[in-house]
Amino acid sequence: MSESHTLELSEDGALVLPDAIRHQLSLQPGDRFILTLNPDGTLHLTNLRSQLRSLRGIFKDSAADTNLSDELIRDRRQEAQQENQP
Repeated sequence: MSESHTLELSEDGALVLPDAIRHQLSLQPGDRFILTLNPDGTLHLTNLRSQLRSLRGIFKDSAADTNLSDELIRDRRQEAQQENQP
């Protein structure tokens, strides 16, 4: 069953997730998310950790010598560093 929560956007663009949701999903400070903007204007927020778990093993045969989750994490960290540079 779906749950709905009302969030408020702060002046600096931050959204705060309700305590109940953070607890239910075992979210911790520093957790990363993927925000997808759909063509109809709706947003989809996915926990990066959950997304990686769901993808584990999909490309196992095609990339036997490469750990794709490590590559994804490395790419995301590089993107974050570039965003934080002046």
